[in-house]
This record gives sequence, C-alpha cells and structure tokens, in this order.
Amino acid sequence: MISIKQLIYALTVEETLHFKKAAEKCNISQSALSTALHELEKQLGLQVFERDNKKVLITPIGKQVLQRARSIRLQVEDLQSFAEIQKAPFSFPLAIGMIPTVAPYLLPNLLPVLNQHYPNAQLNILESQSHILVDKVKRGDLDAAVLALPFPCDGMLTLRFWEEDFYWITLKGNKYSDQKEISSTALKNCNLLLLTEGHCLKDHILSACNWTDPTLHQNFSAASLNTLIQMVLGDLGTTLIPGMAIEQLTSQHKSLSVIHLDEPGPHRQLAFIIRPNFTRMSSIEVLINICKKELRSSRILINRT
Repeated sequence: MISIKQLIYALTVEETLHFKKAAEKCNISQSALSTALHELEKQLGLQVFERDNKKVLITPIGKQVLQRARSIRLQVEDLQSFAEIQKAPFSFPLAIGMIPTVAPYLLPNLLPVLNQHYPNAQLNILESQSHILVDKVKRGDLDAAVLALPFPCDGMLTLRFWEEDFYWITLKGNKYSDQKEISSTALKNCNLLLLTEGHCLKDHILSACNWTDPTLHQNFSAASLNTLIQMVLGDLGTTLIPGMAIEQLTSQHKSLSVIHLDEPGPHRQLAFIIRPNFTRMSSIEVLINICKKELRSSRILINRT
C-alpha cells in the first residue's frame, strides 16, 4: 500500500533534486529515504527517478506520478485542516437537556456569555424531567443533559460542576422569618409546599431534611418553582428552593424572607451527563466553565443579601 509519507518524500526529492538534501528536509536518513522511494516505485511498477552519484532526474512518467502526488497531498492537508476545525467548540449544533429546576435559572446567565464568546454556537435546549433526559442521552436524541444529583445515571459519565444548598421561603412575619438558618425540625410545623412526584428536587429536599413521612409536606400540581413562590405569596404555605433560583424568584418580592436550610450540605449537585464515547468534549468543557463562573457570581450575590 502506497503511503502518504512515500509521496511526501518523492515530492521533496522533486523539489531539491538531491537525495541527501531531501532526507535532511524530511528529518530521516538518506538510506531510509532511498528505501522508501524504491518501495514506492516497486509498488507502482514505474520508475519515478533516474539517479546516479551526481544528479537526480525525474522520468517523464515520474512527472505525471508526482503531479498526482501533489494533488493527493493537498487533499490530505485539506482533510487535516477540516479535522482541526471540527475540534473547535460548537463546530456543530449541540442538543442539551435541562431539568425545570435548573433551566430557567441557568440559561439566562449562560446563553448571553456563550453568544458573546461563541456567536456561531447553536444550542438546542429541551426542558424535561430527569428520567426522560437520561433516556434521551442514552439513545442519542440528546448530546448531553444537565441534572441534579443524586439521580440514577447508569452507563453515563457525570461531570459535576456545581453544588448548592436549599433556602426556605416564607412571608415576613412568620415566627422563623428573622432567622438566618432554619432546621428541618422547625420546618415540620411550617406547611411546606413541594413540587409533585416526578421532580427530583422534591426527592433532594426530602433527603436533605431526612424526611420519610409524607404528611410532613404538601404536594401540589405545580410543575415550577415560580408557582410555589406564588402560593407562598398568597399565604398558602412555605417552600424550599435551590440557591441558584433565589435572585430570580424572590428579588422582586420584598414581602418574602430567604433563610438557609441548616442541614448538612451540599443539598444537591449539578452535573452534565454524557455518553462514555461522546466526541465533542470541547463544547461541554466550555459550557461547564461558563456555568461555574456565572453560578459563582450568583453565590456571591446570595451571600451579600
């Protein structure tokens, strides 16, 4: 089989018309170069060069061979350039899944920064529950998904990039509303409202509070944290939300108190999940870095409030 190296050696001899100079340019010994070209001619069944101790000549048929060799080298170089370009982040559209308790609070910070640094990046976002997203990543319908852990992700790689705690939201005037911390024991008497079954946030809250008794909280047909906040504003109960959602959900409501859940943390971790053989890691790495930076800024803001 003719190799690209053999063709490059032949083209270098054509350029220098000197075997020793060609060998030096190719960083190999003269004998190795001569052997490679002899093998090339043997494989072609044609004589490309006439050589003696003083000069090198290109045979008429050799000129045609080298013309084709130049074309092949250009195509190989073009292929290599194409491959290098594809290694760059966001060379292709990326399909990303996000759970509802992350997407509304992460995307407004992530997308403007991504657009600023990678204006040609195309993200196709699907918001859905964790078990649906995991299944879609496994089947290849999604490239990756952002989940809150712990959650079963058998067979997937999990790339953790953030951890956070939960905060209790109540109307000011509640007997605990002036505290900086609240325990899960105190929350047992606070009419706690949680999302319906199927939302992993509910499971993470119950785990953080170490609750197994279903009578300690109330489930509603609410599919979003925003709905729970509206219920709290209507004095229907209290709720817990993750740190990343505080600014968006509470900053415009001065009647709300935000109090840290005083239980061992972190109360949940965020991670990208991908298939083990996923090939576009450079794009995921960019997204992870942006997420870390933006969420860090959000944490600073929470600590100052």
